[in-house]
Amino acid sequence: MASAIVTIKVMPASPETNMDELEIKVKQAIINFAGEGETRTEVVPVAFGLKSLNVTFVMAEAKGSPDPLAEEIDSYEEVNSAEISDVRRAVG
Repeated sequence: MASAIVTIKVMPASPETNMDELEIKVKQAIINFAGEGETRTEVVPVAFGLKSLNVTFVMAEAKGSPDPLAEEIDSYEEVNSAEISDVRRAVG
């Protein structure tokens, strides 16, 4: 079965949001959705002190769309928005 490489862009509710705690919470949601696997996180400055959390992870294509995961993360109190910014099929 093929794998997909997915990137979720998470925008916090405010510049004061603790990005380390948010990262832990998002990674746990990914583990619950896709299982243990490779993940990579990056905190990217956006504007006026606000930063986004970009999380890239590998999941089995058989799981289907990662949209339910983004919807779950989007529902967190400390999150303003969460969107799937990239999905690619892993080759090899």
